[in-house]
Amino acid sequence: MESKEIITHSAAETQQVGEQLAQRLPKGTVILLDGDLGAGKTTFTKGLATGLGIKQLVRSPTFTIMREYHDGRLPLYHMDAYRLENGGGADLGLEEYFDSDGVLVIEWSQWIADLLPADYLRVSLKRADQEDEATRTVTLTAHGTLFVQLVATLKRPADE
Repeated sequence: MESKEIITHSAAETQQVGEQLAQRLPKGTVILLDGDLGAGKTTFTKGLATGLGIKQLVRSPTFTIMREYHDGRLPLYHMDAYRLENGGGADLGLEEYFDSDGVLVIEWSQWIADLLPADYLRVSLKRADQEDEATRTVTLTAHGTLFVQLVATLKRPADE
């Protein structure tokens, strides 16, 4: 496992990390997004969408479970597994998304942990503290060999 921490100081910088990452992603990528409410998961996903060339407005999939965006270099499938806490993930046909032509982003993945593929990228977002609303620690951890080099090459937006 290869991990890297990137500190961002604004929502725009958090989006830029997602954008930078998206420009390097191959089809069939699975990204797990971890973080408390308000940690920046949707903000990060907006950056991914921008990096994939998606022009649609990206919104949280909390109430729909899955949102799909098809107008970029690769499709983006944004899933929120929070409501699957009591099961039901196996009925969604996730295997099709794991081997898809796009990028699958899963929030609250712990509720479907037994269904996840061996290769994925975990992105954890954490607020610096309660008083600093903008600063986040973005931790990227490669699971499997596919993302090790990619994680090593990412930089904080101000360092580019």
